[in-house]
Amino acid sequence: MLRLTDVHLPLDHPDSDLPAAILARLKIDAGELVGYTVFRRGYDARRKNAIMLVYTLDVTVRDEAAVLTRLQGVPHIGITPDMEYKFVARATASIAARPDAARPVIIGFGPCGIFAALILAQMGFKPIILERGKVVRERTKDTWGLWRKRDLNPESNVQFGEGGAGTFSDGKLHSGIKDPKHYSRKVLTEFVKHYAPEEILYVSKPHIGTFRLVKMVEAMRETIEALGGEFRFQAKVTDLDIDDAQGGKQIRGVVLENGEHIATEHVVLAVGHSARDTFQMLFDRGVYIEAKPFSIGFRIEHPQSLIDRARFGKFAGHPLLGAADYKLVHHCKNGRAVYSFCMCPGGTVVAATSEPGRVVTNGMSQYSRNERNANSGFVVGIDPKDFGGDKHPLAGIEFQRELESRAFVMGGSNYDAPGQLVGDFLAGKPSKEFGSVLPSYKPGVHLTDLAPALPAYAIEAMREAIPAFDRQIKGYAMRDAVLTGVETRTSSPVRIKRLDNFQSLNTKGLFPAGEGAGYAGGILSAAVDGIKVAEAVALSMVGSTDIHGGTVGGAQIY
Repeated sequence: MLRLTDVHLPLDHPDSDLPAAILARLKIDAGELVGYTVFRRGYDARRKNAIMLVYTLDVTVRDEAAVLTRLQGVPHIGITPDMEYKFVARATASIAARPDAARPVIIGFGPCGIFAALILAQMGFKPIILERGKVVRERTKDTWGLWRKRDLNPESNVQFGEGGAGTFSDGKLHSGIKDPKHYSRKVLTEFVKHYAPEEILYVSKPHIGTFRLVKMVEAMRETIEALGGEFRFQAKVTDLDIDDAQGGKQIRGVVLENGEHIATEHVVLAVGHSARDTFQMLFDRGVYIEAKPFSIGFRIEHPQSLIDRARFGKFAGHPLLGAADYKLVHHCKNGRAVYSFCMCPGGTVVAATSEPGRVVTNGMSQYSRNERNANSGFVVGIDPKDFGGDKHPLAGIEFQRELESRAFVMGGSNYDAPGQLVGDFLAGKPSKEFGSVLPSYKPGVHLTDLAPALPAYAIEAMREAIPAFDRQIKGYAMRDAVLTGVETRTSSPVRIKRLDNFQSLNTKGLFPAGEGAGYAGGILSAAVDGIKVAEAVALSMVGSTDIHGGTVGGAQIY
């Protein structure tokens, strides 16, 4: 097939325009066109009064070679790449029968753990998956317990449980990662097989939303089980069995909170960015870990209609465009970068704490994105020197806890979040009552002065950034827009460094993975990292780094 990129057509073009555009681009007659599919559809909204759809198309013609020869050197025309996923290794019966072939263990069942488990299961390695939280539907009930009744379950909440933190989010499935092996396509294809909407395969900014994610995660668990994977929920790992008698650390197993020991020499650590007790355990056991940069700030809410008008003008509300999003960044005079984070069109701000006596915010949308407000993280980048991470690798965790505890008190010590109107935040005075924008955060928002919630350098930078953002999104600085604090879980505060073979820098058999280990930032990138780590585990188990064919150590290598 041929791939045509950068095909621009008007927003409301008739269906007949697509084949006509293909014929014009390839300079062929209608009889030479066999068929086409839409690989990607995005939009160009730089000119609000003339928004264009932008297509990438895969096209079949009668004489592909002749067309390519005739159009050699013409931009935006080429061969459709092979994007089918190729397994690195597949376990055979001889591996499964070996007495020393302990099964791989995956700790955590968020996006990274899901795909590590799925790929290993599809390769025949029958992983054991340990998840400290509950199955997704029970976890959902517990999460609503905090939002509706102020009842926090520290082991079953927005952060912990089947599906990971991404379950309670906008469900964004786009990323800026480099992906030469097209792992992202494998992720999206598997999601569609498990009840995600088919459009995520071709829209430029795919998303799923929380309710659909729940059903999808359940279906993926069932597939992994059918392939021999074993799940244990409410199975918290509290220690690693590490053998360092030979002068180098080697994983020999994991220890659960109930004292059970599971023998294994291959552990995928996919715990997410909030597993603070696990990070402490790793540090205590001597696994190499270091502090890394992250960001802190608030959530900001505007009317979704305001964002739609600012981005789409007269086309606001068009069904092909949906609820508008934005992506903003401002480099401040004090050297700080302020940016929008995890923007949720037509969504809600949610309580995302996992520890008693602390308040954390995050954003969430359903697939429809039809709530009244738009919300986004409004955050400031910080680095380890800001919080003492240059002196202790876990200092970022303590810094997060300090800000979250402060927010809990500022909100009234009952899991309400502290909030402030943007106009009052810029003026440096506490807010007394809401205006036209009502906050979506549950259990509730207590109006106050947010300046004490964050370090002075962050507040200074954010006050500078708001007018700058208003020049890009007209109305961003509206007085009644609501800030809700605090946003501290933007990414992991640590990195568990790994070698080129994806194993820990100093602990053989431990495979740090995903967002918690500092190697991903969102559902798609975490899932892709899960695939890469699963491949590395498989190669380690069969004792080969050859991925180009043949049979090594009883395993077929692909």
